Amino acid sequence: MKQTTFAVALVIVLAALAGGGVAAAKGGPGHGKGKGKKPGTPGVTIFASGFNNPRGLTFGPGGNLYVAEGGLGGTHSSAADPCPQAHGMAAPYFGSTNDHVLGGRISKIDKKGHVSTVADALPSSQTSPALGNLVSGVSSVAFVHNKLYALLAGAGCSHGVPTVPNGVIRVDKKGHWTPIANLSAFQAANPVAQPDDEDFEPDGTWYSMTSAGGALYPMDSNHGELDKVTQSGQISRVVDISAQVGHVVPTAILPLGPKGMHHGKGHKSHKHPGRFVIANLGVFGPGDGTTPNESVWTINAMGHLTQSATGLEQVLGLAFRGHALYALEMSTTPGGPTPGTGAIVQVGPSGPVKTVASGLIFPTGMTVGKDGAFYVSEQGFGFGAGDGRILKITTH
Repeated sequence: MKQTTFAVALVIVLAALAGGGVAAAKGGPGHGKGKGKKPGTPGVTIFASGFNNPRGLTFGPGGNLYVAEGGLGGTHSSAADPCPQAHGMAAPYFGSTNDHVLGGRISKIDKKGHVSTVADALPSSQTSPALGNLVSGVSSVAFVHNKLYALLAGAGCSHGVPTVPNGVIRVDKKGHWTPIANLSAFQAANPVAQPDDEDFEPDGTWYSMTSAGGALYPMDSNHGELDKVTQSGQISRVVDISAQVGHVVPTAILPLGPKGMHHGKGHKSHKHPGRFVIANLGVFGPGDGTTPNESVWTINAMGHLTQSATGLEQVLGLAFRGHALYALEMSTTPGGPTPGTGAIVQVGPSGPVKTVASGLIFPTGMTVGKDGAFYVSEQGFGFGAGDGRILKITTH
């Protein structure tokens, strides 16, 4: 993600969190048990808690919910390793490998909200103190034919994890994990057209991954690229996002059916049949302006991006519910994140149609269950051990 121009905003945010701003935010909209709700307001409950920087989540076999966790960072400085460092204030990173306390995790939540660990001691890293010690680890999880795969975002030499690259791993039923695709090496050998030098991460910042047609599709926010990874680990470039729209920090992705994207009842499908729909976080600072300006694009079979909606802000998740598309906004304040302003909005043919839920505290991932409820990773960065949680949001 964009980091250098985010530095001041993020440090201020983390200082607010440490100073007790979160305590007030926790009592904000929707965080009770649903009693006394006004008609038409969402019911928000804490489905599960105890997570370390929770990120992407997906439903798997048996209706269980799987959650990617960034972990708690590390103590090994990337400056001690002979490799290129991240640009700007993010470096040096501090990473951990095979650490059962600090490491990233994959957790499973059953239908009753009981949490168990699927895999732990995965790579985790954090930025320098100058940028607020922001943590990355496991960023996304996906299934292909009931096999679990995960995306590593906090690994790689530039992140203080010299023995494990960023990439895709396969996780077996016993929690053992095997790297199948080295995305760090692929990026080095296949640079994008318009990397942002001020913010460059040699190992990338792989935020999201989806599965489609028996393959995996990881997307990197820092370089701006979408790649394909087969189950055997072969990597190929789907689209260089930076070449078409510049450094927009793409963060959320969904696969599309052959008829393209639907915008809900009464709306026709998008004219350009596509394979994916993506959205972006955008940049922070004065360059972000004062009005929401992040977008949703469709990607067709030829890798061409077409903007289908705009007017969003800091999108970190996308989900379909029926034929309607919803976006998860980490924060709704242009220029930088503000605690307690996260939201879920329905996206129409040109932009947001309505807000489904608001008052969320740094949400970082979203999916929709068979029950039609939204499941959201919340308190996903800037919080201490075990402070992350999964919200269940129902609408009436």
